[in-house]
Amino acid sequence: MPAVLGRFLAHDYLPHFLTVAGFLLAFFMVARLIGEKKAPANTFAWLLGIILIPYVGVPLYLIFGGRKLRRLAGRKAAVLPTLKGARAHPPPPAAPAVADTVVSAGGCAPVGGNRVRLLATGEEDFLALEKHIREARHAIHITTFILGRDDTAKRLVDLLAQRAREGVKVRLLLDALGCLISSTYFVEPLRKAGGEVGRFMPVLPFGSRTSANLRIHRKIAVFDHNLAMIGGRNLAKDYMGPLPYRKRWRDLGAVIEGPAAALLDQVFIADWCFATRQSEAKLRAEIPDHVVEPRGPSELQVVASGPDVPGDPLYEGIIAMIQEAEKSILIVTPYFIPDEVLLRSLMVKARAGRDVVLVLPARSNHPLTDFARRYYTRELTRAGARVMLYGQHMLHAKTVIVDDRVALIGSANFDLRSLFVNFEIGVFAHSEPDVRALREWARELMAQCRPATASSDGRRRLLGNLAEDLSRLLAPLL
Repeated sequence: MPAVLGRFLAHDYLPHFLTVAGFLLAFFMVARLIGEKKAPANTFAWLLGIILIPYVGVPLYLIFGGRKLRRLAGRKAAVLPTLKGARAHPPPPAAPAVADTVVSAGGCAPVGGNRVRLLATGEEDFLALEKHIREARHAIHITTFILGRDDTAKRLVDLLAQRAREGVKVRLLLDALGCLISSTYFVEPLRKAGGEVGRFMPVLPFGSRTSANLRIHRKIAVFDHNLAMIGGRNLAKDYMGPLPYRKRWRDLGAVIEGPAAALLDQVFIADWCFATRQSEAKLRAEIPDHVVEPRGPSELQVVASGPDVPGDPLYEGIIAMIQEAEKSILIVTPYFIPDEVLLRSLMVKARAGRDVVLVLPARSNHPLTDFARRYYTRELTRAGARVMLYGQHMLHAKTVIVDDRVALIGSANFDLRSLFVNFEIGVFAHSEPDVRALREWARELMAQCRPATASSDGRRRLLGNLAEDLSRLLAPLL
């Protein structure tokens, strides 16, 4: 056998064999990619990598390429939360087509009886989070994409550990990639105090259980099953803290009380039980078996989005919002990399005379996405939309507001990864006072912005052409 192997290598058969094997593997990967029915731009980006550099593209696709994984969906409980007992029936929503579209795509129906309070600053968000942690009597459930290793995160971990020692059920779910370092020794005080820490889809070592591309980007905190906090802020100094911080990012969050908070708790439980392999029935049994009492007049629609949802309710809800707009569309997002349908929908509305406004950071924390967005913002501007740039700090807030009828707040960015790949959470607000409050917040934000000009975000310069084109080519993978 060694002699045969030696002759094989001596006649240079091995390189030929590896070449043939590589292209065969690439062929099968291309067939699998096309069968997954990804967005055309996403498919094209992966095709280039797999065909041109199969030795690199194929392994990367196997690790990072999955979106709707059937095996994952089979193991993870479908995220269509329901309330125990009867619930308050809300009045017909102001934007019924949006609500119906979300439900048809796999989301929850709107629920009434809620109260909403916006958290406009990182200091407000931190103080509210700390307050509700201290006041919780039975359970604290928190999911975050990033847990920093700074004073803000340490103060929260220590407080959670204190509450765990006092007998409160504390569960902290961390994305294994976003919290790659902080999910180990940094949270050990919480574990030693009796709290629980879950890691969502560990990426090291690579395993066959899931795709490393699928990250939980949801930010949810639920207290005693009936009060919740959502938004874009992670648990780190850049996002929140007890005192002002000069470099803190501009973001947006909300406190929700009522039936919608109970639905958000159901989303957490499904995620927690998937990550930790605990019994979902056991966790649900901890929830008091009574009707969630109405807390206010707000009508909200909780929407989970990601590989654990059969359709794309968040994406289709946004499409419906844009198509139903009668006067105005306002989008605030840190990254703007839409698919063709979203881009064309916005352009059509702008050409039809609707007031289409896009608010972005002048410079985000990912320069590649800034290059990639240039084509899209240029096309929108040509169609008559306005692009505003926030230049004071990094803008990380995410909201979509249409007329004074419906708005969306949550964790999802306006890019392909958030809309089609990540596990995300969003809440549609169907009550006019909540929509007006979001619009007022956005007006204050826009007062600190400047209009984008051809030189600031749109004009193709000689040195920027290559970077823009390359970034746009890679945009579906960002």
